[in-house]
Amino acid sequence: MSDCFIRNMQPEEYGLLKDFLYEAIFRPQGAPAPPYEIVNHPALRLYHEEFGSEKQDLALCAECRAEVVGAIWCRCMNGYGHVADDIPELAMAVKALFRGHGIGKRLLQKLLDELKGRGCREVSLSVQKINFACELYRKAGFHTVRETEEEYIMVYRF
Repeated sequence: MSDCFIRNMQPEEYGLLKDFLYEAIFRPQGAPAPPYEIVNHPALRLYHEEFGSEKQDLALCAECRAEVVGAIWCRCMNGYGHVADDIPELAMAVKALFRGHGIGKRLLQKLLDELKGRGCREVSLSVQKINFACELYRKAGFHTVRETEEEYIMVYRF
C-alpha cells in the first residue's frame, strides 16, 4: 500500500499496543477468537504494560490514511521468545484488512534498522509454526534457536 508509511509510535499511542497484541495472537483459520481479556494475562501483559518506561523499549507503527494499521515493538522481557535478559524480544501485528500488502515486511525492516543503529547485537521472537509469518522472518534473516511443539523461538543477529 503506497499510501502507508512507517513511523515511530508516539508515547500517547502506546495504549494501542494492547490492541495490536490481541491482533498478534495467531488463530488458525476457522478457530474462534479468544476473549480480548486474554491480553491482561500475566504472560501477555509483559508485552504492553508500562511500555516506554524502559530505555530499550521501541515501537514503530504503520499509518495508512491517518489510521494506525500495524505495529512492531520490542523490549527486554522474559516473554515467549526470551533468549537472554539483554536481548529484546519483538512482537508485531497488522490489522487483518491490511495484511498481504508488505506492511509487515516494511515494519520489520525498519525495526531491524533502528535496532542496528542503537548497537543492538540480537533480537528475538516467538512464532507459531503454522503461522505464515514464519517465512517472513526467515527471509529477513531470523533463524530458529529453539522450538517447542507449537512454536519457533527465532533470533536475528546483527
